[in-house]
Amino acid sequence: MFDYLIKTTAYSGMVRAYACVSTHTVKEAQNRQDTWATATAALGRTLTISALMGAMLKNDNSLTVKLEGNGPIGAIIADANAKGEIRGYVLHPHVDFDLNEKGKLDVRRAVGTEGSLSVVKDLGLKDYFTGQVPIVSGEVSEDFTYYFSNSEQVPSAVGAGVLVNPDHTVLAAGGFIVQLMPGATDEVIEKLEKQIENFPAISALIKDGYTPEQMLEQLFADEELIIHEQLPLSFRCKCSKERIKNAIIGLGDEEIDKMITEDHGAEATCHFCNEVYRLTESELEALKHNK
Repeated sequence: MFDYLIKTTAYSGMVRAYACVSTHTVKEAQNRQDTWATATAALGRTLTISALMGAMLKNDNSLTVKLEGNGPIGAIIADANAKGEIRGYVLHPHVDFDLNEKGKLDVRRAVGTEGSLSVVKDLGLKDYFTGQVPIVSGEVSEDFTYYFSNSEQVPSAVGAGVLVNPDHTVLAAGGFIVQLMPGATDEVIEKLEKQIENFPAISALIKDGYTPEQMLEQLFADEELIIHEQLPLSFRCKCSKERIKNAIIGLGDEEIDKMITEDHGAEATCHFCNEVYRLTESELEALKHNK
């Protein structure tokens, strides 16, 4: 199954929901970042939820998520846009622990229980929208649930899961965001809360072959699910050699001359995808003349 997400409504429009399978996307991130199992789960959950949040945007709008706790993996950064393109990295990828008391990867221990979750949205306006909340659990999904309720004032349930093989490769990944719309009745809220509370592990469903549609159909039980859009999901980085050149030009001729005389060239690595870009002395020399 290729990765994709869906945008839906249920309960006569009183609830909107987004769901996705992100297995290949998280696998690509794991390959590029060389993350160990627990770090993969933390990064994968963040990427999955960020991708679903990106689907809430329009046109060329985008957002950047930063989850920074006091755990050993440090900050997790993710970029997403309205086209289903996502990229991200974790500051310290080589983090792994024994399974927690529930027999699951100990993401809380890796992320930490103190810190902040921030979301910066580029909506094409003069100023960016920025929201920030403290970390409440370090399990990622619960932290995003708290973010929606407290920063955006939208009652939400957020779930994301990643299953990792013993060799640290990704077996299954995906998630959902369910949000209450204005006018949602107490009856709908109570019913939805019970369904979410009893919902199986997302990663286990995806491992068993569930599609995003089937996940939400199970979540909403006998309610009609209206699908508004299906969007491909992929790991896509914005880096390029041209961007690196422009960044070097911005350093000025003096710094470029140092690169030529001291290093005999330049090398830059993208944090998000670990692509390495190299520039020769002659390429650096040419940058001075292109200013």
